[in-house]
Amino acid sequence: MGILVNIVSADEDEAEAIGESQHPVVEWSGIEARDIDTAKIVTLHCLLTGDGLEDAFYAYEPVYVAGDEGPIVLRIPDEAMEKLAALEEEAAEAVGDELAATEEFEMSGWPSEEVRSLVEELAELARLADSQGQVMFVWMHPLLT
Repeated sequence: MGILVNIVSADEDEAEAIGESQHPVVEWSGIEARDIDTAKIVTLHCLLTGDGLEDAFYAYEPVYVAGDEGPIVLRIPDEAMEKLAALEEEAAEAVGDELAATEEFEMSGWPSEEVRSLVEELAELARLADSQGQVMFVWMHPLLT
């Protein structure tokens, strides 16, 4: 089973609206991806902040859950968003390379170029969110096969 993922910049109080949306990137600024699960998001968080894996997982408790087959919404903590927003191009590439070498991404077969591109897109989205006084949410919907 795959996961459809939208990572968006939105106001703090819009978590429920994002969770109820069928396609958040149509309504909010963001990016669309596939098969980015909580473990991959938490791994990126750890690379950016230096937090331990166990502590970081607690920061990613869902802020919205639609039920067994519906979407969940996670909020990217401020510290991780600020670190993403501060990444310049070369630093984003380095983080992307390091992320691509992690077990979560290697086992999923993600090419390094795609991981680098993802980190660069996330950094750009974090800068947009920061400039608009918004936060970042991760909308994850299981794809039923």
